Amino acid sequence: MTEKPLDKRPICIYSGYIMAANSRFAVALHALSIIAHRADTRHTSKDIAGSVATNPVVIRRLLAELARAGIVEAAHGAKGGFRLAKPASNISLHDIRQAAEDCGSMFAQHGKKNEKCPVACRMAVILKSLFERVEAKVAPELKRTTLADIVAQLD
Repeated sequence: MTEKPLDKRPICIYSGYIMAANSRFAVALHALSIIAHRADTRHTSKDIAGSVATNPVVIRRLLAELARAGIVEAAHGAKGGFRLAKPASNISLHDIRQAAEDCGSMFAQHGKKNEKCPVACRMAVILKSLFERVEAKVAPELKRTTLADIVAQLD
C-alpha cells in the first residue's frame, strides 16, 4: 500500500467544488495525544504513523514543526523518539493549531472571481466577515482546551 502525503491544502467549497481539507491540526493532535498518553516513553515516528495511518515521513515533518514551536522534543539514536517538551496541561489546542497549520485562517477563500458577476465581486468581503466571526468564536475554546483535556478522554 502506497502512503499518501498529508494534504496541506485548506478546505474551500466554492461553485460546487470541494477542495481538500487541511488535516494537519487533526493529525498533530492525534500524534501529540499518543505521545502524551504515555509520557514516560519516547515515541518513534513509525509507531505514531501506524496509529495515524500515514507515512512516518509525514509525522517527522509535522513533529519537526511542533518541535520548533517548543511543543515536542526529539532524541536521535537507538533510544530516540519524540516526547513532550512541556506538560500536556500547558499545551493548548490553539498552540498546536498555530504550530501545525501554515495559514492564519481556518478558512480559505477561492482566489479567483468573475469581475463581471455582482455576486462574485461581493463574496470575498461577505465571506471574510463571516469567517472572522466564526474564528472569533472558536479561538477561545482552542485556547481554553489543553492537550491534557484531550488525553483525559482517552481512558
